[in-house]
Amino acid sequence: MKENSLIKPTARIDVVDALRGLAVMAIMLLHNIEHFNFYSFPTETDSVMKMFDTGIWDTLFFLFAGKAYAIFALLFGFTFFLQLKSAAKRGIDFKNRYMWRLLLLFLIGNVNALFFPGEILVLYAIIGFILVPVRHLSNRMVLGIALFFMLQPLEWGKFIYALCDADYVPAKTLYSLGDVYPQLAGDSFFEMIKANSYTGQLASLMWGWNHGRFFQTAALFMLGMLIGRKELFVSSTETIRIWKKIGVASILLYGCLWLINSYLPMLLTAGTALKSLQTIVGSWVNVSFMFFLVSSFVLLYRIGADKVLHVLAPYGRMSLTNYVMQSIIGSFLYFGYGLGLYQTCGITYSFLIGVLFLVLQMLFCHSWLKHFTKGPLEALWHKGTWIGSKK
Repeated sequence: MKENSLIKPTARIDVVDALRGLAVMAIMLLHNIEHFNFYSFPTETDSVMKMFDTGIWDTLFFLFAGKAYAIFALLFGFTFFLQLKSAAKRGIDFKNRYMWRLLLLFLIGNVNALFFPGEILVLYAIIGFILVPVRHLSNRMVLGIALFFMLQPLEWGKFIYALCDADYVPAKTLYSLGDVYPQLAGDSFFEMIKANSYTGQLASLMWGWNHGRFFQTAALFMLGMLIGRKELFVSSTETIRIWKKIGVASILLYGCLWLINSYLPMLLTAGTALKSLQTIVGSWVNVSFMFFLVSSFVLLYRIGADKVLHVLAPYGRMSLTNYVMQSIIGSFLYFGYGLGLYQTCGITYSFLIGVLFLVLQMLFCHSWLKHFTKGPLEALWHKGTWIGSKK
């Protein structure tokens, strides 16, 4: 293969933006068939529609559930590396600006949470601080810390404790997603906002804590930073060879872990020990398949499919805008205060709405970026990050 290491810088960014676009696309389609975490659906009696519903649900969940957000987290860490490197070249210590940037993301996430009880930006803003103390550590130390987090130490603690005490049951979480269902179904916009602002947000964070997302996200942030350090998104014969190895290793690991996860209920009786082990193995299942998706995407992009996949790049460049826009419009489409489509749209119709939503968002992104260099929220976040500086 022809050496491409001297490509212009924007080419490297394009594959990352396109990959981020894939993640946001997958997240949006999943959110639509989930009715934006309002799992209420009309009763379907037609056998053909039931078949379509099951097929769409199973396919999207197999491909993207737990993986799309993992890609998003990986690229969050990669972006941090780029910003840190860019600031260092200008003689700027990015640490304080980065922490301020996280606080701004926290605020954006809380606005997003008013509409969507399950948003991820607040979690990213909280976990993002982990990159500050590890930013100057060696690659080996960062990898070691990331693998430690990937091992889900809290769940291993629960697992071991449950083996020692068969009656051990972790304390029940204070809030769950079902606590906001009455407000999501109701016709009051303000009641929905009030419920989501507190109960919905805490339920989302507690779900993430109980399902290993805190530790997994921290690990992926660090792995994304390492990918930046190793320049794996720069096109060259060497990086292509590495991505091939990653792809093969990850799909083999996925197959082994999937089998293990399938047989766990036969090895352990139901209870805390089984649940904790399923969380641990399930986390690795999702991450291994995520790396297979990333490696496949990068390889396809590098061997000539970029002309097709590049259509996702503008969508990825405006990922923050698209993500928040999805929440606002999605809540209006499906919740009771808006059109209340949760009552009439099953999985198949919700998927078709999601496809239409995707097309309209992509057209908007392509049009917007013809006139501006950043999306609306991206520009606001960028300006807020550097407020008061001479940059």
